[in-house]
Amino acid sequence: MLPPNPTRNGALINLELFGSGLLGAEVINEALVNCVHDAPPYGNTHILIYGNADLQGYGSTRNTRKMEFKDRLKAARRHAKLNQTELAERAGLTQTSISDLERGKSKATAFAAQIASVCGVSPMWLAEGVGEMLKGTSAELSAPPQPGVKLSSIETWDDATPLPDDEVYVPFLREVELAAGSGRFVIEESDSAKLRFFKSDLRRNNVQFSNAKCVIARGNSMFPVLRDGATVGVNTGKNSLGDIVDGDLYAINHNGQLRVKQVYRLPTGLRLRSFNRDEHPDEDYTFQEIQEQQISILGHVFWWGMFAR
Repeated sequence: MLPPNPTRNGALINLELFGSGLLGAEVINEALVNCVHDAPPYGNTHILIYGNADLQGYGSTRNTRKMEFKDRLKAARRHAKLNQTELAERAGLTQTSISDLERGKSKATAFAAQIASVCGVSPMWLAEGVGEMLKGTSAELSAPPQPGVKLSSIETWDDATPLPDDEVYVPFLREVELAAGSGRFVIEESDSAKLRFFKSDLRRNNVQFSNAKCVIARGNSMFPVLRDGATVGVNTGKNSLGDIVDGDLYAINHNGQLRVKQVYRLPTGLRLRSFNRDEHPDEDYTFQEIQEQQISILGHVFWWGMFAR
């Protein structure tokens, strides 16, 4: 048997697997959810991992590093206090689809964005386990204003509207065909397309004004985090291999094609990863292939925005 709680300052969950795994991880996790997830927080509960069973600590941020999509989906649904039927109705799915996802029978994550919206959790966390469950969610953004916060009215503007002193224009990068019908493209700065950013926002993200650019993400490879047509802010001051933070998003020039991917450094080169990995598997390139295919990092993604549809 496991020793009793040595610190006596919180609950310790003791669980052993008898008979070489007679109790499966799914059964154990479900039992823990029923007994502990819905109970009040337990101060300084310890985390133990026995066999394949993940025993989560409570009274602190939940450990999601080893959670699979099905586990994150269950956690999101319970956070929203919905049963499978209620979640399915609100997300426009069937109860069977939700059940299959939670049991791991279906690996599709194409519905992660709408499920995350219904449950009030981060779509990146739900789809990939990246970041915190509630960070940057609509629930946080829609929180009631704090005392002393003044809500201002919406102002319209166009290209003829004078630019305030506290804002700056950020130009777009675009693909330009070298010659009609040649099929060869280069990436150039647009003469007309631009967005307005607050200077304070760029400073807060350590982006020099002259290094701020915008690009348009195309296709479904980065769904559900980036939809087709999403606008992405790029810091072109961080464009070297030494600047790469594994797993962060970067704009890439792939022989004249604009791409937005998660980037990982490898001993032999680079790995480009999509969020929609069911349709777009990882791409590994050696340093020689990077040169041959003219792959370069345009910059680090510091912001994105898109319309819900």
